[in-house]
Amino acid sequence: MRRLGVVVAFTVGLGVLWGCPKPKETLEAFKPPPAKDYGKPLPPGALALRKIDPRDYPDFGRGFENRAGLEQAIRHSLAYLAKPSSHKYFPYGDITHERAVKSLERFLDVLAAARSPEELNRAVREQFEVYQSVGCDDMGTVYFTGYYCPIFEGRKQKEGPFRYPLYSLPPDLVKDEEGQALGRRLPDGRIEPRYPTRREIEQGRLLDGLEIAYLKSAFEAYVVTVQGSAKLRLADGSIFEVGYAGNNGHNYTPIAMAMVNDGVIRRDEVSLQTLLRYFREHPEQTYHYCWKNDRYVFFREAPGGPYGSLNVPVTPFRSLATDKQVFPRACLAFVTANLPTTSGTSPTQAPYATFALDQDTGGAIRAAGRCDIFMGVGPSAEAIAGRTGSEGALYYLFAR
Repeated sequence: MRRLGVVVAFTVGLGVLWGCPKPKETLEAFKPPPAKDYGKPLPPGALALRKIDPRDYPDFGRGFENRAGLEQAIRHSLAYLAKPSSHKYFPYGDITHERAVKSLERFLDVLAAARSPEELNRAVREQFEVYQSVGCDDMGTVYFTGYYCPIFEGRKQKEGPFRYPLYSLPPDLVKDEEGQALGRRLPDGRIEPRYPTRREIEQGRLLDGLEIAYLKSAFEAYVVTVQGSAKLRLADGSIFEVGYAGNNGHNYTPIAMAMVNDGVIRRDEVSLQTLLRYFREHPEQTYHYCWKNDRYVFFREAPGGPYGSLNVPVTPFRSLATDKQVFPRACLAFVTANLPTTSGTSPTQAPYATFALDQDTGGAIRAAGRCDIFMGVGPSAEAIAGRTGSEGALYYLFAR
């Protein structure tokens, strides 16, 4: 989701809250994540995946029934890999670009042929080699959060309560070929190696004239800049889609811990929903906390989204946001974790296993121990994303 590169698909989850962080910026079940360093960096030059023995393979048959949208997501990855620009990210370890494409094509054949969980599990074991993320502890522990694309009321012009802007990409922002911010181009042509922070941009109104849309809540606008995308419902009922165009180059800082330390919310009640409610009731506190996060995201009109950082659409429960410095782009993955279920009177956690594609990047999703799952669009996706947070395992499949 560029963080998400996409409408960005915006990582709601603990990303917004804790920073384990997303997406990029994410959410929990909802107690805060355990006290582990999920963002622990790998040694220089190291990759997140290592090949595992077949005896350690998970049961891939668990993903047999849960396949909605999977074929579509695979074809989106194939569309990305068909672009000449995708070749520069391979080889990834011993995985060539050709093998990455072959793996997706073969898996489509496996999906079409498998008639039972047992057949699917057997075919994967016979035809694929499996690599596992080393995780945050070199034992495979990965912390999963959820992100989504919000739907908020918005306007293209400033009017009435709609006075909190989202900005398009500033012309003085200098980026490298990977889209990373290098700094600010000064009037004399020199590059200042630092772009203004969120507070400097908003408090100083530095980007007046570059507004792309307005929201009626400062915190909703903040959420969109964390998630990286949104669908805005206009006065006539039409939808205006905005997606990620770039960021100011500052690190993402979650705001929930500061709120807990100040005693305005309890640690055991942290969720996106709690924060939305708090800032509705205490709008005067919004900038006090949101300006603690220096990172700011800029937007473009992005119909047909949300899109991930590979510039292909992200698919609910099928698209993952990872650190693209250590994970392979567009490739097929298998997730085992716990996700919230809304069955019954209150959300509970249940074991979950699914095939997914690595199609997005999170602003706060860093290192081998973090992964963000795209949950979809709107309130129902928000309810799940905002309560997602569990340890699990992350595997990648490559054709033999």
